[in-house]
Amino acid sequence: MPMIHKIALVSALCSVSVSAALAADVITVPTSSQAALPIHEESGFDWSGFYAGIYGSIQNGSAGGMQYGAGLNAGVNTQFDFYLLGAEVAVHGLADDGTGEPAYGQILGRAGLVVSDDVLLYGAGGYGIDLGAPAEADWLAGGGVELAITDAFSVRAQYLHSFPAGGGNAGDQFTLGANFHF
Repeated sequence: MPMIHKIALVSALCSVSVSAALAADVITVPTSSQAALPIHEESGFDWSGFYAGIYGSIQNGSAGGMQYGAGLNAGVNTQFDFYLLGAEVAVHGLADDGTGEPAYGQILGRAGLVVSDDVLLYGAGGYGIDLGAPAEADWLAGGGVELAITDAFSVRAQYLHSFPAGGGNAGDQFTLGANFHF
């Protein structure tokens, strides 16, 4: 059998199987029925509202080196379908190793995606300031992931990079914490 006949035979068999699949009836829902259509109710975690929490922090700056600490945060979120907008304030104390930076405060805006019923991925950006001498300011950018454990409790991991707004101390900050949602 010549090669052109084999190709024609295979093409004919493929088109017959595809046309049979296309001939299936379309599934429709009658509109004159008295039965109510099912409505999907959201049963996942509601990220909207106020929250407050605690966290542990590791901060590494070009001038201050590696510092460890703990802090408090408070914020508010608004969930729109599968995306989220929020704002947060936080302050944490750092182990002072002689650099003069015993505490750090920050104000962040958050925007994220709710990727499943209990997982939030977000980006964050804002402003941070050393609360000790020398008082240096930073622009912050980063993101994190937050996991809802119960209806009122979540855990999260967050990374922020600081860009000097005044002074020259760029750095990195990693936090691991827990939030209580009201």
